[in-house]
Amino acid sequence: MAESYLIRGASLADGTTSDILLDGGIIAEVGTGLSAAGARVIDADGLIALPGLVDLHTHLREPGYEQSETILTGTRAAAAGGFTAVFAMANTAPVADTAGVVEQELALGDAAGYATVQPIGAVTVGLQGERLAELGAMARSRANVRVFSDDGFCVSDALLMRRALEYVKAFDGVIAQHAQEPRLTQGAQMNEGALSGELGLAGWPAVAEEAIIARDVLLAEHVGSRLHICHVSTAGSVDVIRWAKARGIQVTAEVTPHHLLLTEDLISGYDARFKVNPPLRRREDVEAVRAALADGTIDIVATDHAPHPSESKECEWDAAANGMVGLESALSVVHASVVENGLLDWTDVARVLSQTPARIGRIRGHGEAIAVGAAPEIVLYDPSASRSWGTADLAGRSVNSPYLGRTLPGRVVATFHHGYATVLDGAVLETAEIAAAAGEARA
Repeated sequence: MAESYLIRGASLADGTTSDILLDGGIIAEVGTGLSAAGARVIDADGLIALPGLVDLHTHLREPGYEQSETILTGTRAAAAGGFTAVFAMANTAPVADTAGVVEQELALGDAAGYATVQPIGAVTVGLQGERLAELGAMARSRANVRVFSDDGFCVSDALLMRRALEYVKAFDGVIAQHAQEPRLTQGAQMNEGALSGELGLAGWPAVAEEAIIARDVLLAEHVGSRLHICHVSTAGSVDVIRWAKARGIQVTAEVTPHHLLLTEDLISGYDARFKVNPPLRRREDVEAVRAALADGTIDIVATDHAPHPSESKECEWDAAANGMVGLESALSVVHASVVENGLLDWTDVARVLSQTPARIGRIRGHGEAIAVGAAPEIVLYDPSASRSWGTADLAGRSVNSPYLGRTLPGRVVATFHHGYATVLDGAVLETAEIAAAAGEARA
């Protein structure tokens, strides 16, 4: 029989304090002074209870790149960060461009039990940008794919992008675009500007992102379909998205935690932990994306969790892989970058890290407010904690975090997925225990 939990004295996102009973696969009661015979009591005094976090942009690497991450290790990292659902990007080997591959990913996520794994399907066969993948077959599969992306590669062919937008409209899908004009960024190593000139590194101009976004919002308007912009990083991109939304175009956008906090200045030491695509930008861009998240122009925060083995980062800058791990640190970075300065409150955090990403991805049973009858997907977060980030804080297979040695606020104390705990007292529970709990939840 599945264990029940009584979370006592938690602060909800709206500032009220409540007890929460998880029992029978639902949130059974919410109120004060609750009791439940046999329930495991969690003292949540001083903790914030948020709906389980949902990441619309995660690289789990399996199948094909298991030396970097697996679905098991990646979802362990997700649980450690308070995530109960992750959308797995399609750049695997084989590429997730068929019903068979996305169904395999779905099954591996269910078996691991740490978080719901919702596959993202490739837009084009093999991520090659030449012809559309099996979008309809993936949508009809058991994985019920609704988000499609060639992330890591821009769908740069305008006609192909139009056809993709037209195709997914039939089943309420969305194309998530990696906005990067390839010919403007060939050989790029960092943000284009004065600093790239000083360091002698080829620049990645902001206009390469902004031009693709401008083109694609117009295509989305013409077709009448949904478009999502991945990892927005420039002030100009914000302006284009704000204009498109004012025009009524169906566009949503995400920003990563690292683009909310880190700037291009960090690259001066040639530490490849800070090499990412799109690159870290200017302080002015960071301020712009923070403001856009606060005013709703940017809809969500998504991690772009991109694990790499050490040899891919401990090398010369130009040979190093792009990407950072981010699942475990996301909530703390959001806390540091937009909560501590008053741009967002905890209700907003629940919106941008749970409710809206679940809505954009059309995933059920996630992103629901903590209320009686809702899915028991919850994270308990201690906002008063503070710690120097180290490899011990990483629960995945790779350690390419840009925050190592940096002091970050907050700590995930507990995560509940399908009503069972995946994290307690800040520690990720063992694989066998989670697999057993997941099996009981499915029974």
